[in-house]
Amino acid sequence: MTQNDSSGAGSSGGLARFLTLADTAEILAISVSQAYALVRSGELPAIKIGGNGHWRVERTVLDGYIEGKYEENRRRNLWNQSQFADIPELFVDR
Repeated sequence: MTQNDSSGAGSSGGLARFLTLADTAEILAISVSQAYALVRSGELPAIKIGGNGHWRVERTVLDGYIEGKYEENRRRNLWNQSQFADIPELFVDR
């Protein structure tokens, strides 16, 4: 094996750089059709490869997407908490 091995294995533990939609769906624990919808909507960036136009998602892009979802959820929770911060009866010692 050389550095230019065509299997796509890299420094990420032997995992391929690009994932199929089935692999992407498995990682996200969703259906393949849901993964396809994410790609088609542009929410999850992907590329078409080959004559038949098979979709591929770059592993680093998927990792970034997941991190972005965690951050989105964290911010939503902070916002929801701040909406109730002005209600004194919620924070009174009983």
